[in-house]
Amino acid sequence: MLKEMFEYKTWADNRTIDAVQKIPIPQTTESNFARQQLNHMIIVEELFRSRISREQDCHNVTNTKELPALSCLKQRLMSSNEWYLDFLTQCVDLDEKIYFTFVDGKPGCLSIDEILFHVINHGSYHRGNIAHALDNAGVPHPVDGYPKFIHETQKSRRQKRWDKWI
Repeated sequence: MLKEMFEYKTWADNRTIDAVQKIPIPQTTESNFARQQLNHMIIVEELFRSRISREQDCHNVTNTKELPALSCLKQRLMSSNEWYLDFLTQCVDLDEKIYFTFVDGKPGCLSIDEILFHVINHGSYHRGNIAHALDNAGVPHPVDGYPKFIHETQKSRRQKRWDKWI
């Protein structure tokens, strides 16, 4: 199920970035807010990726003053999604506890599956914030719920099966 959740996350992230690209140029407040949310998302993903990999944290903050270009954020987010999907193909003890220090200096301990759940959930939360900015900019935000993903990627599940219909 985790693999499918990261496939869903990749799909939803792409839809969100595509919508952010449609924010009209004069609306910098909404565009900057969306980029800030994406920037934060990817930094958190990269932090947890380094923790799972037992590498030194790659960031000492969860956001930056300078906002990367949307194209850079998209590339980093897609690279992150690919890393997590690849990670899930390995034989890993998902119950293994990872001990780390949050960027605020406080200690933390999460199992690998808790980290993976957090990354998925964290992205959903921030895509919701971005949807609000898209609404303010007059750009329709994409429907990115899990049922929409399933029905777009598994077309046969949209067919009525009266013998199974409740």
